[in-house]
Amino acid sequence: MEELLGQFSVGLFIMQTVLFVGLILLLKKFAWKPILDAVNEREEGIKNALLSAENAKKEMQNLKSDNEKLLADARAERDALMKDAREIKDKMINDAKVEAQATGEKMIEQAKAAINSEKNAAMAELKNQVSSLSLEIAEKVLRDELSNKDSQTKLVEKMLGDAKLN
Repeated sequence: MEELLGQFSVGLFIMQTVLFVGLILLLKKFAWKPILDAVNEREEGIKNALLSAENAKKEMQNLKSDNEKLLADARAERDALMKDAREIKDKMINDAKVEAQATGEKMIEQAKAAINSEKNAAMAELKNQVSSLSLEIAEKVLRDELSNKDSQTKLVEKMLGDAKLN
């Protein structure tokens, strides 16, 4: 260090100081401003990129919430459609049961009516046969009773007596 101090030259020191100050002034004038501008521009670019990323993140959250809302709406609509479909199915089944029951009752009524008409027809036929048999029996009894003349006169007199009373 003493050697450096021994070789110290004031003129050289002043010259180096002037050159150093000139270099700083030149750097300030020509390089410092562009460097600071580039750094500031870079800083602004980074800020803008961060803001864009933040906006994109918010937009993604909004889209996600919109998608969830749309999905919930779609599920609700699907549930409503399923409920309507079940109600329509139940209504169709109930309508078919009611219609089948009504048709069955109608068929039963028709069968009862047919049975009654056949029963009445059979009863009428039976009455006809009974009356026919009764007439045949009465005819045979009358023939036997009217075969002699005394019986015929007695019967005629008895009928005349009954007719006068009425």
